Amino acid sequence: MQQLYTTTQAAQFLGVSKAFLERDRWAGARIPFLKVGTRAVRYSMEDLESFLNQQRRISTSQS
Repeated sequence: MQQLYTTTQAAQFLGVSKAFLERDRWAGARIPFLKVGTRAVRYSMEDLESFLNQQRRISTSQS
């Protein structure tokens, strides 16, 4: 079973603020998340690492 991370833990791993992840969820979730129960939001390490890999660029001119 994979370990799940809170918004705070995921933000620390990615080096972003909790607000960044909250806005991402509100705007359409580029980073997949799990809803546990009615309120708890969790992230898998696999999804966090996948998001980071998608952000790789070889030039600052790439969008």
